[in-house]
Amino acid sequence: MNQKNEKKITPKQIAAIVCIVLLVGMYVATLIVALLDFSGADRLFQACLVATIGLPILLWIYIWLYQQVKKRKEEQEGS
Repeated sequence: MNQKNEKKITPKQIAAIVCIVLLVGMYVATLIVALLDFSGADRLFQACLVATIGLPILLWIYIWLYQQVKKRKEEQEGS
């Protein structure tokens, strides 16, 4: 078997997938709450809007920090 074609899933990809799942889950929950006319639908919609902006920013910060830690670890091992 040729293992060169196998791709490793990186922490960046895992974080991106988690972020996508969270966003889709929020949108589905917001849609359900809006259709069923719950009392807190407006607050849930506001939270969804904030998270739509906040989650990708947090993901970017996570990826940046991960790269910094990885780079520092590689520098320490090389010394």
